[in-house]
Amino acid sequence: MSSPGSGSALIRAMPVVFVLIWSTGFIVAKYGLPYAPPLTFLSIRYALSLLCFVAWIALARVAWPQSRAQWLHLGVTGILIHAGYLGGVWSAIKGGMGSGLSALIVGLQPVLTAVWVSRMGDARKSENRVSARQWLGLGMGLAGLLLVVSRKFGAGDEATPYTLLCAVVALLSITAGTLYQKRFVKAADVRSANAIQLGAALLVTLPFVFFEHEAVQWTPGFVGALAWSVLALTLGGSSLLYMLIQRGAATAVTSLLYLVPPTTALMAWLLFGEAITVVTVLGTALTALGVWLVVRSVPRSA
Repeated sequence: MSSPGSGSALIRAMPVVFVLIWSTGFIVAKYGLPYAPPLTFLSIRYALSLLCFVAWIALARVAWPQSRAQWLHLGVTGILIHAGYLGGVWSAIKGGMGSGLSALIVGLQPVLTAVWVSRMGDARKSENRVSARQWLGLGMGLAGLLLVVSRKFGAGDEATPYTLLCAVVALLSITAGTLYQKRFVKAADVRSANAIQLGAALLVTLPFVFFEHEAVQWTPGFVGALAWSVLALTLGGSSLLYMLIQRGAATAVTSLLYLVPPTTALMAWLLFGEAITVVTVLGTALTALGVWLVVRSVPRSA
């Protein structure tokens, strides 16, 4: 039987585990995209993940949301966070945009979220106020992110109108999805919520697969990338993101995404031998300090 202390420890560990899992997204893309077009890969990922969640729900006898409004709201967030964000990022990378530029564009999300919250949020609620310390942290995090990804600039980047559009769609989708979920989605079991989100993402993504003419190559690398995408990124990472959004303030949650590129750089060093420079280390430290300032400023009740 777990103690209350162990439960609180697990809750405190959620952001760390989320960042570690989410940071493998670019690694998976590196392994998987050479063998399948992006939306085809994602459609297979959504379908397999949905099957896993449905089986889990049936075995655990998890309740589904009762209201049609809740299904609708979960469907919208699924389309934005899964179909829009992942589809945009993967299409941009497949189109030739380097990981540095794509990470920088998507990395604008915490600032975009903070701007929206500060202008449109209910100022009477503490979680909808962005303090001066948080703005400082957001600025430091963005500066650190720029340092981390700067060495990737110019390394085969193809910033065409198409790839830029894909990256911007991804940025707007993940930002809108986070804000929408925080505003409209009521508390629900993470398994049934994810199943609904993935079903909506699959319905939206699947028609675009017919416009991709590249055949899937079922190599060990592709199968491994697909398995990790389903088991770790979707069942693990997406579930943690859902819970973090439900539990925390939007600005604080999105600031965690600043930590993804530095963590990915560390993984690339371990897996592929990519060099870590002094600039990367300085950028990582600046990013971590910025995120700490943002999260530190959030009231415990948020």
